[in-house]
Amino acid sequence: MEISIIAAVAQNLAIGKDNQLLWHLPEDMKFFKEKTTGHHILTGRKNYESIPKKFRPLSQRTNIVVTRQTNYPEEGVHVVNSVEEGLELARKNGETELFVIGGGEIYKQTIHLADNLYITHVLQNFEADTFFPAFKVEDYRVVKRQFYPQDVQHAYDFVITHYKRK
Repeated sequence: MEISIIAAVAQNLAIGKDNQLLWHLPEDMKFFKEKTTGHHILTGRKNYESIPKKFRPLSQRTNIVVTRQTNYPEEGVHVVNSVEEGLELARKNGETELFVIGGGEIYKQTIHLADNLYITHVLQNFEADTFFPAFKVEDYRVVKRQFYPQDVQHAYDFVITHYKRK
């Protein structure tokens, strides 16, 4: 099973503030949906709860929520107490590519395991309280890179890059 991280990251590695995204980029959301649909997704509890209730659990995906809470009361998700337990669940279910969707702590725990990084580089710095972990670009090769200019729907320039571990 391949482990893939998918994230939108500012130039200063910011990914969130007050449990919210820092931007609204429809093309990035479309990319996220296209990549993750049909797969297991692994998320931390706080990140999961930041998803608007009407979209939870994320449809057409097997949602795995990592939490220390022993009786997390969310229906339609698999609740696990560790990243390792979540990875094992996906493997047992025959998953070929698991997507780690955040948040910051879960990214930190999985960055060294990632076969693929799907990073939306938002070409701006932001004030934040949650950050993506630094990674060595030289450990990866760029498979694809696509630039999206600022426009009416997108307040910032951004680049979606697929990195594959060498």
